Amino acid sequence: MAEELVLETWDLHCDRNGQEHRTADMGCKQLVVRRGQPFTITLRFSGREYQEGVDKISFNVQTGPCPSETSGTSSHFVLTDCPEESCWSAVIQQQDGESLSVSLCSPPDARIGRYSMTLETCTDYQGSSYQIGDFVLLFNPWHPEDTVFLRDENERREYVLSQHGLIYQGTYKYIFSIPWNFGQFEDEILAICLDMLDINPKHLRDQNQDCSRRNDPVYIGRVVSAMVNCNDDQGVLWGRWDNCYDDGMSPMSWIGSVDVLKRWKNFGCQPVKYGQCWVFAAVACTVMRCLGIPSRVVTNFNSAHDTNANLTIDHYINEKGQPERESRDMIWNFHCWVESWMARPDLAAGYDGWQVLDPTPQEKSEGVYCCGPAPVKAIKEGDMLLKYDIPFIFAEVNADVVYWVVQDDGVQKQSIRSSDVGKFISTKSVGRDSREDITHNYKYPEGSEEERAVFEKAEHQKKSIGEEDEGLHLRIKVSEGANKGSDFDVFAVINNNTDEERVCRVTLCARVTSYNGTFGPQCGLIDPVDINIEPRAEKRVPMRILYEEYRDKLTQDNLIKVVALLKDHQTGDIILSVRDIYVENPPIKIRILGEPMQNRKLVAEISLVNPLAVPLNGCVFVVEGSGLTDGQLVKELEEPVEPQAEAKFRMDLMPRLSGLQKLMVDFESDQLTGVKGYRNVIIAPQPV
Repeated sequence: MAEELVLETWDLHCDRNGQEHRTADMGCKQLVVRRGQPFTITLRFSGREYQEGVDKISFNVQTGPCPSETSGTSSHFVLTDCPEESCWSAVIQQQDGESLSVSLCSPPDARIGRYSMTLETCTDYQGSSYQIGDFVLLFNPWHPEDTVFLRDENERREYVLSQHGLIYQGTYKYIFSIPWNFGQFEDEILAICLDMLDINPKHLRDQNQDCSRRNDPVYIGRVVSAMVNCNDDQGVLWGRWDNCYDDGMSPMSWIGSVDVLKRWKNFGCQPVKYGQCWVFAAVACTVMRCLGIPSRVVTNFNSAHDTNANLTIDHYINEKGQPERESRDMIWNFHCWVESWMARPDLAAGYDGWQVLDPTPQEKSEGVYCCGPAPVKAIKEGDMLLKYDIPFIFAEVNADVVYWVVQDDGVQKQSIRSSDVGKFISTKSVGRDSREDITHNYKYPEGSEEERAVFEKAEHQKKSIGEEDEGLHLRIKVSEGANKGSDFDVFAVINNNTDEERVCRVTLCARVTSYNGTFGPQCGLIDPVDINIEPRAEKRVPMRILYEEYRDKLTQDNLIKVVALLKDHQTGDIILSVRDIYVENPPIKIRILGEPMQNRKLVAEISLVNPLAVPLNGCVFVVEGSGLTDGQLVKELEEPVEPQAEAKFRMDLMPRLSGLQKLMVDFESDQLTGVKGYRNVIIAPQPV
């Protein structure tokens, strides 16, 4: 009878497997691997070596509270000579005396999450069982059989591995980017993301069913979309849009997901105050990338919020350009959501690829505040009946905007603006800090035959009136220097494209506004003026917007909405033009002093000039960057910053990763909020 095979030690090779599975940067002490890809462990036996044909070795891997083979949350498999791709397998890789290297592999459709692993040995009916460790299994966009497989390596680096990025904001006429630290590989983030799955309501209702569905990125995406907001559960973020943030953090103050997720976890999974659409989207993007699902943040400019699903957004204003009545339908200057890459085997062929997930709580889906995943292809084609939530997203990029001008006599004049919604849909380019316009993925060109066919399929009859073309044209122009702290001019520009002189009445009105379309107080107005315009001529009517008028009214969104109305006395027609103006913050300057090298101290100099006519009080710089800083660094300035003076400080960085890193800075004061800046830093590897 052979002596029993006794396991003495084992090595899960966390570092080596982490490098091969592209999880090494997670900084975990445990093994993190991707499904469908082999990983190596080494077993060392006591007293004798493993003998094929005499000793039998098998493994058990389990996930979830009540694992079972029928639900796909448990697997028992023996050590063999050749692996099977469709199930868990273990193959001898190398034997060196009492040490045995084994290659383990999960199927490419395995459930993701935390696993425990047990080794069983059996020799002549004598056997032992050893708990040899825990590991985490993630989705694998590098594996062709994984439902999140992404073919292009550069895209995988951008949408799975990159820990920093840019999010686009502003207006469609003034698009700018803010830096964001996704930080999906930072310490504790993986554990927090897995905890999020374990406290989602579907898991609490039926833990076994929830864990058995974690092989499906469609299911995971829906859970994450719901859990990033706190409306139905112990979600991460509390949404607020009323500019009252004294009991929390302004949404403008965040520059990364790491601080948000850690605050949520450290305070017992209580919602973090406060978030708005780009914060919801960025945190969801972090979670999805962390779990291995390729994801990116997308911004839709002039995004419709169609509450009654009629694909029409109605606005009512009076002849002075002022709001006449409330409407639940809104046009957001911009709205951010997430696109995640995955196959859709639950749908007919043709809908794989980018899917919209929107964690911002707007409308309920199947009774819960979540949205998606909705195939971008289905949105473009108007396939409204497919899962999930396509009609709502279709309206966000396609709804008509109807302005009703309510005259003094009660008569309502209609002005339809069919091409106002869904403009410059944007995301960060792959491998570059530039904007990629992906509008063509969501809609056919305005007015094209394909677009009209899509509207018919979506049961929406496009209005035949279209943009007015009476021969008079009206637009709004902004002067240079629309900067915080400055006065600036806007102009109603009228073109008479007829062969006759026209007599018109022009009105201009400016109100502060929030990015979600909510009006604030008035900050500029010119009373109606009558003008004569010669044939084929242009005239401008100016309005000065004074800093003293908008200073205390401007929201943290820095937006002013200007409405111009032109009434043609000859025909009685009313022409409308609307423009949102972004009042620019001062730039943050970042200088890097010294040679950037891995594990060598580096100094950054950060500065900002006060553009206002009053001192800045309560000034705080917040700095972070994955691979550059150990979490967030906060610098509070002790003295006020006088007008036109420079706030400046220096800080030490200790780069721990080589390659391109991004240093991100947020500046807050009592008078200026949400000022962002970033600097790319290329870190040279540490010399061997």
